[in-house]
Amino acid sequence: MTKEKIILLLPYQEPFLFVDELNTISNEGVTGSYTFKKDEYFYKGHFKDNPITPGVILTECMAQIGVVCLGIYMLKDEISEDNKPQIALTSSQVDFFLPVFPGETVTVVSEKEVFRFSKLKCKVKMFNQKNELVCRGQISGMLKAE
Repeated sequence: MTKEKIILLLPYQEPFLFVDELNTISNEGVTGSYTFKKDEYFYKGHFKDNPITPGVILTECMAQIGVVCLGIYMLKDEISEDNKPQIALTSSQVDFFLPVFPGETVTVVSEKEVFRFSKLKCKVKMFNQKNELVCRGQISGMLKAE
């Protein structure tokens, strides 16, 4: 399955799709990126006159790239246009270190910890354009073909 096909199979769309590109993907992990556009809807209120990407959005970006894209890849023999993935994020624990501002590109690096009984648990890290650690943590989700 190609990286482009994985992105097409994601169950998200604008304005809630936070995956631009997948750089590497294997059964052990994934690396991908997203650029936060300056006119994203959430910057209007977070924060007034000082827009910063909300932590919940950074977590969502890491989940989409680090768990959902990896899960689709790992289920590639079962998933298709007619048999799309069912996804439910089950837990996340994330520590934040640096803000992400409008216009910044982030890179997410995910390492699979375990994938069994449809549950995928990954260690995830997000880096900014200067390769500084923005946040890191652990995200789990349930993934299966319909």
